[in-house]
Amino acid sequence: MVVRNKVRLEAQGFCQKEGIDYEETFASVARLEAIRILLAFAASKGFKLQQMDVKSAFLNGFIEEKVYVRQPPDFESAKFPDWVYRLRKALYGLKRAPRACYARLKSFLLKSGFVMGSVDKTLFLLSRGGDILIVQIYVDDIIFGGSSHALVSSFAEQMSRKFEMSLMGEIQFFLELQIKQGPKDGEAMDQKEFRGMIGSLLYLTATRPDIQFAVCLCARYQASPRTSHRQVVKRIFRYLKFTPELGIWYSS
Repeated sequence: MVVRNKVRLEAQGFCQKEGIDYEETFASVARLEAIRILLAFAASKGFKLQQMDVKSAFLNGFIEEKVYVRQPPDFESAKFPDWVYRLRKALYGLKRAPRACYARLKSFLLKSGFVMGSVDKTLFLLSRGGDILIVQIYVDDIIFGGSSHALVSSFAEQMSRKFEMSLMGEIQFFLELQIKQGPKDGEAMDQKEFRGMIGSLLYLTATRPDIQFAVCLCARYQASPRTSHRQVVKRIFRYLKFTPELGIWYSS
């Protein structure tokens, strides 16, 4: 069942050459440990975390290098068929697109009075009077919360004016985490929604030697996977399969 048809223009980023078409491509993203610390902190302070998504995030970032793309097939100009486009902003498929998107968001937040974390570069803090607002960025997903409802609402409106945003309300899913925020007793976090797929994977690893080897390659010991490593991975899968209701509880 097709819910929505979607089309977009993409650059052939695999044709880019380092040092010619792009330079630095690294973009800071929040670590899972940082998300857990933020959840624990929010629970201890008693404020709700909200979530928003930047629509077409990669189209918001400005690029510094000179990047040219050919005219898309079937959309060539009849008057100038051999001309190319010079990109002013990032496009899907470009090597530098994630970094350009992060740079645009970071610049906007810093101009809005936020202070960037000295260790975690995706964490931004705004202090206004006796209230605080915390913002965590993961590519085009943003989670935020604060001690003042007015401050949180103002930030959401400010972001919506600057970018095309999709406000998703209280955070429920982020990365591979399912999050439930209680009224006053803290927050619970588990991975129940993602553990349902583990049963079939556990069956395959028990019956298919080739997949057993593939699972080992995905484990920590990628250089020289052994039978003992495979057994450890299978043990982890069994634990996740039969403990779908368990989670981490953050008390207030």
